[in-house]
Amino acid sequence: MFFITVLFASCTDYSPKPYGYFRIDFPEHSYREFNQAAYPYKFQLSENANIIFRREKHWLDIFYPRYKAQLHCSYSLIHKDFQDLSEDSHSLAYKHIVRADGIDEYLIMLPDEKVYGIFYDLEGNTASPIQFMLTDSVHNFFRAALYFNATPNADSIAPVKEYFREELLHLIETFEWEK
Repeated sequence: MFFITVLFASCTDYSPKPYGYFRIDFPEHSYREFNQAAYPYKFQLSENANIIFRREKHWLDIFYPRYKAQLHCSYSLIHKDFQDLSEDSHSLAYKHIVRADGIDEYLIMLPDEKVYGIFYDLEGNTASPIQFMLTDSVHNFFRAALYFNATPNADSIAPVKEYFREELLHLIETFEWEK
């Protein structure tokens, strides 16, 4: 009789636990200068990042090994093709609209450094949640897109994306063209 009572008492409704994500502890923001003589720009980037120089002239990737994230950066001289470069940057950002829940654009204007551009903040399960372009409108054009080496999931990437938003805004605020 005791065994049957225990058996029936142990059978309760089963409710599965919802999926959760690992807690991510972020380090304090600390920066170092990227200032290479061969490059026509300089900026401050995270101490936690590594630079990967690319084969194309003045192109580089900024790799964040802890988060398996990479900022792909490209550079072009403007040769009467500013409109084309600007449209390419815009279309590359909006190529993600198929998966994005929305795209917010923020104007970048740093007249003292002659740095102007657009910051694209993509919401949803996009491959690249943050992109931006910077220019002096006359000679230089710089474009960057952030990618994570993971399946896009807006919920799990949200805290990391917020951390990188701060990192990239600092990069933009310290960006300067070489004279």
